[in-house]
Amino acid sequence: MRETIIILTTFPEHELAEAFARELVTSHLAACINVLPKMTSIYQWEGKLERGEEYQLVIKTSQIHFAAIEERLKNSHPYALPELLAIPVVTGSNDYLAWMNENTHVE
Repeated sequence: MRETIIILTTFPEHELAEAFARELVTSHLAACINVLPKMTSIYQWEGKLERGEEYQLVIKTSQIHFAAIEERLKNSHPYALPELLAIPVVTGSNDYLAWMNENTHVE
């Protein structure tokens, strides 16, 4: 079975977040994506404290798809530097991991 990862990213608008999620799932680059409710983000940008409202995406996928997801994110995201973090999945339900593997198979 391929190495499973969770990718985190954010979008400033719900419609953009959902469109990106649909694109990845329909192209089998992700098995499932959770679009979390609007949240407040506090961060430093260009030496200035910023506050923004964003939608967090929790992308369940395989390590082999990271580069393709990164490329799509860079090409479609409105931020100059979008969040892109991958977290390895240490373990999980064998049935769920098999389902993920089946649904992230690109032919």
